[in-house]
Amino acid sequence: MQIWVGLGNPGPEYALHRHNVGFMALDVIADMHGFFAWKKQFQGWSAEGRFGPEKILLLKPATFMNESGRAIRAAMDFYKLTPEDVTVFHDELDLAPMKVKVKRGGGTAGHNGLRSTDKHIGPEFRRVRIGIGHPGHKDRVHGYVLSNYHKSETDALTDMLGAIGAEAHWLAEGDDVRFMNDVALRLG
Repeated sequence: MQIWVGLGNPGPEYALHRHNVGFMALDVIADMHGFFAWKKQFQGWSAEGRFGPEKILLLKPATFMNESGRAIRAAMDFYKLTPEDVTVFHDELDLAPMKVKVKRGGGTAGHNGLRSTDKHIGPEFRRVRIGIGHPGHKDRVHGYVLSNYHKSETDALTDMLGAIGAEAHWLAEGDDVRFMNDVALRLG
């Protein structure tokens, strides 16, 4: 059993924010791979599915970004899992827009959702870092991450999310390098 968490904020007013790209990635994975319907559970919404023998619980915390770790901890405790069983999909300022990288462990880089996750489960979870780029100055970060993707970014966003969904089976198998390579190949 693995838990894949998308970081974001609940509510339609946040749906297209850069900060919600983790929610978007999970929605695409659930749709592409026939996961069961989303249900309220673990202080958020969850959907179950499989990639081959691997059972996956998708989780979108409804606790708002700053308390995401509470929902993750609740799901981990219920299934008696460790941080090594958790993958968090999140926006990443330090990556170019639409770039996707995977790493295990590390710091929080000022990301409140990662900070909360680290606080509740420790740092040893896997991260799928989805690049949103940096607005150029730290004073503009808050407004930038809480703004919608531009219309001009829609096609690239759709392509990137589709690539994540299409190659997600490599994450289930634990082949992070193959996942990153195949996503990059799909995006040309």
